[in-house]
Amino acid sequence: MTVITRYPPSPTGSFHIGSARTALFNYLFAAHTGGKMYLRFEDTDTARSKREYEDDIREGLQWLGITYELPGVFRQSERTHTYRKYLEQLIGKGLAYEAESSDTEQNKKVVRFKNPNIPMTFNDLIRGDISFDTTELDDFIIARSIKDPLYHLSVVIDDYEMGVTHVIRGEDHISNTARQILILEALGFPRPLYAHIPLILAPDRSKLSKRHGAVSVNQYKVEGYLAEAFVNYLALLGWNPGGDQELYSMPELVEKFTLENVQISGAIFNIEKLRWFNKEYLKKMSDDTFGKGALPTLKAAALARGFTWDEKIAVRLLPLLRERISIWQDITKQIDEGEYDYFFYDPRPSPADIPHAGGDKVAASAHLLAMLHTLQGISEADFKNPDIIKRSVWEYATANGRGDVLWPFRYALSGRQRSADPMLIASVIGKEAAERRLHAAIKILGTAS
Repeated sequence: MTVITRYPPSPTGSFHIGSARTALFNYLFAAHTGGKMYLRFEDTDTARSKREYEDDIREGLQWLGITYELPGVFRQSERTHTYRKYLEQLIGKGLAYEAESSDTEQNKKVVRFKNPNIPMTFNDLIRGDISFDTTELDDFIIARSIKDPLYHLSVVIDDYEMGVTHVIRGEDHISNTARQILILEALGFPRPLYAHIPLILAPDRSKLSKRHGAVSVNQYKVEGYLAEAFVNYLALLGWNPGGDQELYSMPELVEKFTLENVQISGAIFNIEKLRWFNKEYLKKMSDDTFGKGALPTLKAAALARGFTWDEKIAVRLLPLLRERISIWQDITKQIDEGEYDYFFYDPRPSPADIPHAGGDKVAASAHLLAMLHTLQGISEADFKNPDIIKRSVWEYATANGRGDVLWPFRYALSGRQRSADPMLIASVIGKEAAERRLHAAIKILGTAS
């Protein structure tokens, strides 16, 4: 048997994290078993369904690397003739009937399924046997009219005609399963296998919402999350293969994914954990790949802040950015907050703050002069390496008190009481700028004294 799963979103809103996780689990299960996954748009809600949401879903799936097969017709709105054929069969066999609608609109008839009122049990591949008392369902509506089928009827017919073998969906659909099994058995269709995955919950176990950091998948992309990290995190929301490994590539997920390792209890969404995953993937990037991802964001943010763009400084700044960011948008945030201003323009240090801990200005000036002489002895090529600068200044700093030497050195270069270490700053801004800033600080101290 070839495994066939389906991902059937309703295009009534943006592609969100819960929907993406459902698509991923269907894809992983199908790929693991050598099967197929179909994409189907359940757009019977014509008032709310929009093609722009279909496009958003497709783009999101493509970004995540989730592939799918396309059946001949994949919109329910284009299959009404098919649903009507089966609906007429049910009515003809006395298994459904037209009835007056309780709607205030006169002469409107709905189609109700004739409930056989039988006990029902189905085996859930994640939760085990689940039983229902179908007498509680009454004769439920399956179409607004003979031409206008509702969800329960159309989904059963679609699954049958697509050859779906496994229905993998959220646990909020468990209550729908009894109705759908009644319909498919009335139509003589085989029962697919069901697996209901846990809902994604907020840290306080409430319903996940935007206030918990849950936004559309496209928004995560815009904010600078990496697709590989996002997929990795999604896969572990409700599935655990065991062991200590946390980072999985898509091929590794396909190899390891089984429904047996999907949990029953709700999966807790944690935006900080998602950021952690993304940071780990940033760490794994080659320098070239990281630069291609970071530089466009850095340039846009720097220009927006009014800096003169300097590609050389930006490239030298990349190692520091890699340490400090979790997503690309962090670059914009940190630039906007002025965290890197001193890399792009000369600061105006306060003479009172240049000495360490309110120390002696004369001593601070002497230390800065020593640092200046040391920097002047370093070649342009070696100046790009902060470790070489550190080795050059370290003996003097150790002999004269590291705090007393390195504080004025750092403050002269950054104009900040908190900043990156002076060796890194010097290597980023370059030999000429570093020497110029030390000269300026020495002059400020001389004037102040």
